[in-house]
Amino acid sequence: MAPLKKSKKTKKDSKKFKKIKHKNKKNISIVPVENKGSSECDWWDSFWHKNSLTPGCGVPCDEEDGFKYFFRVSKKTFDYICSLVREDLISRPPSGLINIEGRLLSVEKQVAIALRRLASGESQVSVGASFGVGQSTVSQVTWRFIEALEERAKHHLKWPEPIQTSDDWCDHENNYSMLLQGIVDSEMRFLDIVTGWPGGMTTSRLLKFCGFYKLCESGDRLNGNVKVVEGEELREYIIGGFGYPLLPWLITPYEGDNLSDAMSDFNALHETASSVAMKAFALLKGGWRILNKVMWRPDKQKLPSIILVCCLLHNIIIDCGDRLHPDVALSGHHDPGYEGQSCKQIESTGRLMRDKLTKHLQVTKKEGSM
Repeated sequence: MAPLKKSKKTKKDSKKFKKIKHKNKKNISIVPVENKGSSECDWWDSFWHKNSLTPGCGVPCDEEDGFKYFFRVSKKTFDYICSLVREDLISRPPSGLINIEGRLLSVEKQVAIALRRLASGESQVSVGASFGVGQSTVSQVTWRFIEALEERAKHHLKWPEPIQTSDDWCDHENNYSMLLQGIVDSEMRFLDIVTGWPGGMTTSRLLKFCGFYKLCESGDRLNGNVKVVEGEELREYIIGGFGYPLLPWLITPYEGDNLSDAMSDFNALHETASSVAMKAFALLKGGWRILNKVMWRPDKQKLPSIILVCCLLHNIIIDCGDRLHPDVALSGHHDPGYEGQSCKQIESTGRLMRDKLTKHLQVTKKEGSM
């Protein structure tokens, strides 16, 4: 629901001022502080009336839908996000973050500015204009929010990985880029991400440098109970595209033109399952459009934090029971112009595991239980 309209102020409800003690012990009035309880309404009322009436902008007429249109989350999820970062945003006084009314920005308004910047991908000037603040304020607020959420929302990502860097940032399409590797569940929630690596790195090399690979190879990840199906032992595994090596815990499709019917059936099922991950990335980059822009700022030291926070926000929406709007997903391939990579590494244990799964698929197909 959109915030309630603020009540009219009475004479007793006048502006309050923070006071500090000078060395001569005189009280000096400085910046007025927003009344508790009114700030949540003030910023939204002002923003809604300023940004919802633009002709042809496609903003929903309903305020509840409009709130989600601008910030990608419902009011309930927005309040939850505010609760995560409130302590950090309050404990660090917002030096210089004063709006045009001469008041310190509320936590709610700071979060709204940051979410709008991440969701729209618009310039800091454009986002600032929609809130009545300057470009520098948008920059400070967004980065403070990213730092706070990166620290406070880690529990929304099961397998967070350390961020490392390299110097080969030019990818095979001659663009300067940064990689994001993600593992997604059936609800399109990110279970593990690795980012911060340069775009020139191959997919298979990225895998072997990440912590998830090392955990799986040591038996500390994907180590669930082995299932016996039709006399064959099937272990826990994930699936990956052609760019990944075929391993006993990472199953890739069959390659080649002369595939058997069983192999083609397996590839079709593999593609169906993989489409969930593709949709999750399309929603991530479509929902948080800053990831779909050519970003001149910030530098590569800050960019991994932006990517991580967008993934955390994506998960928070799912964990809070908030629905993901399918219309924000980018249509088609979310990385136009990029061709898929192919990895020729095949481990014999991986090939055996894939053949077992293919055989099991044919059995269930015959039984009509697929």
